[in-house]
Amino acid sequence: MAIEIFSRKEQKYLITHRQYEEIVQRIGLEMRNDKNGIDGKYSVTSLYFDNAEKGIYFETKNKLKYRQKLRLRVYDDANLNSTAFFEVKQKHKKVVNKRRMLLPLKEAYRYLEEDGQSGLDNYETSNSQVMKEIDYFRKFYRLSPEMVVSYSRHALHGIHDSELRITFDFDLRCRKSDLHIENGPYGEHFIDPDLVVLEVKVDHSVPLWLARILQELQCEQRSASKFCTSMELLSGNVLPQAGYFEPKELEKPLTGGIENGSDHEIVYI
Repeated sequence: MAIEIFSRKEQKYLITHRQYEEIVQRIGLEMRNDKNGIDGKYSVTSLYFDNAEKGIYFETKNKLKYRQKLRLRVYDDANLNSTAFFEVKQKHKKVVNKRRMLLPLKEAYRYLEEDGQSGLDNYETSNSQVMKEIDYFRKFYRLSPEMVVSYSRHALHGIHDSELRITFDFDLRCRKSDLHIENGPYGEHFIDPDLVVLEVKVDHSVPLWLARILQELQCEQRSASKFCTSMELLSGNVLPQAGYFEPKELEKPLTGGIENGSDHEIVYI
């Protein structure tokens, strides 16, 4: 079942493959593999949007209290007839609100090519209201396709706590030359291949048993923006290596963002 509108808290960590293997071994009694993919493992390929001023990038980089993203996403092998997820991710402080709709990938491309001029009701979608919100957001910020980000994911859900979700993302890549997401997950690594992005997603707080495991394995919470790191690599910046982390606190933004922005992201359940 694909949840289209929801809110939750997310905590991110950058860990090594060794830490990943130890975590999976130790959470076996509390977590189960996601029903999607094979043993909860599948690939994710997303088309991200931004404007000429890189407003979405600076909202995220400067850690504005209220920020947003827009992306179009497919899972595993896809073609133009596959189901795509058009998502808006809004983040206020540490709470993430996600709004998304499902539609055939070719319909998403048609909407972008036509700029919605044929009328929003003429597109085949699962949620017409979210379609209107995406259209308003995209036009208000003058967003256009910017880059493709892809990775392999291992997702797990809580056995006793159905709201608890953990994801591990590997082999994180990005590209700018081919923006057709049906062409699959490939591109340049934007994080050292030895690193894994761990996200813990909860409604309220991280369970004590999980917090203890992460603490014992020395998994420190770190900022790990796939969007920003990809943008910087594709813009010519140095590829982050193992041991590189963004500061936990940004003392003062040096570049202005869009104050009334919003941030959109989707989850595959």
